[in-house]
Amino acid sequence: MAKNPSNNRKNLRAHYSGARKADPRPITGKESPTELLEHAFSAYVGRQERTAFELMRRSMEVDASIFLTLSGAMTPAGLHQSCIIPLIEKGVISALTTTGANLYHDAHRIIGHAIREVNPNAGDLQYRLARIIRIYDLGFWEEALLDTDRLFSALLRRPEFQRKMTTPEFHYLLGKNIQAIEKKLGVKQPSLLSTCYKHGVPIFVGAVQDGSIFLNAVKLKRLMGDEFKFEIDINDDVYWMAALQHYCRHHFSNKMAIWILGGGVPKNYTLQGEPLLDQILGVPTDGFDIDVQFCVDPVDNGALSSCPAGEGHTWGKVSMEAVEAGSMYVHTDVTAVFPWLTHALLSDTKMKRKPRRLMDVMQEAVTFLDKDVQKRRKSLLKTIDWSPDEAKPDPTEHETYVR
Repeated sequence: MAKNPSNNRKNLRAHYSGARKADPRPITGKESPTELLEHAFSAYVGRQERTAFELMRRSMEVDASIFLTLSGAMTPAGLHQSCIIPLIEKGVISALTTTGANLYHDAHRIIGHAIREVNPNAGDLQYRLARIIRIYDLGFWEEALLDTDRLFSALLRRPEFQRKMTTPEFHYLLGKNIQAIEKKLGVKQPSLLSTCYKHGVPIFVGAVQDGSIFLNAVKLKRLMGDEFKFEIDINDDVYWMAALQHYCRHHFSNKMAIWILGGGVPKNYTLQGEPLLDQILGVPTDGFDIDVQFCVDPVDNGALSSCPAGEGHTWGKVSMEAVEAGSMYVHTDVTAVFPWLTHALLSDTKMKRKPRRLMDVMQEAVTFLDKDVQKRRKSLLKTIDWSPDEAKPDPTEHETYVR
């Protein structure tokens, strides 16, 4: 029997009637940031922005461990000083994944080099003749690069760096050394490295070789040979990310959130901790409970930077609950909206907490995951051998089509 159209219409109307009303109100200038977001951002990208803020606030209300990813030239733009450092100091951010470039460029001002606003249309040939380095509408002298290279080269030669280590260990040591330099020079606004060191926030860099800090390690290895023993342990690095996520899932509030600023390697490097646990190591996990991303890329292809939470869910990176009611992709430039949302969040005095200090419990987290992996050792050993004889391919599955 065919379904009754009037019943279908009634059910659809009942669902619609329960939807949130668009509730714009005249702006008086007296509204709190939260009130403005609630009543002046009802549609389009504005609604995406409001929903993202609500998820950021929910991350704090459920006391989630918040993993922040940061890509693009955000420290030259000052986003770390305006937003990231205040969020770390308030205990909001539990772990950070970024690019080596963001950590490198932050050091320019620590040693006395300014980043200035420039005209992006003034002509790059002229900028090159003047030895001015341009990042869109920001610029700095070439000497800023050369002096920063000398700084990191000198630090990397110190005894504590002469061993194999993960990127969180590496950046923790750099932060400790940079903090001492800041104190000696009387730097008033601390760097991202020293702030994370102070508050025990691990810093992961998924492509450490794609940044100038590591380029100086390459120079030192060629100059000093076996005397230079610094090395990044990429195996442990990936394992440590998964271990932290597994630890957070079973400690604190058991909730996890990921806030993605931009996309790129930091996004996927953080999210892949979940497939490593579930798919590779056989350790059950649910994925991130809340997923918020700000990115200019349109969601229209297979790019990792712009893939939505639903696609990530198919890989086990975010939970079903996140896809249904805990995810928002805001199609915008991070620098255009994140300072405003940070202001709105921190204007609420309840939006602060004691720092997680995950760097302090890193070894405990690794041991915690080791125990679960060891329990599955017998079954995992069955996954490390393979023979072509097992494939039994269907010939039609291997055809190549040429049009």
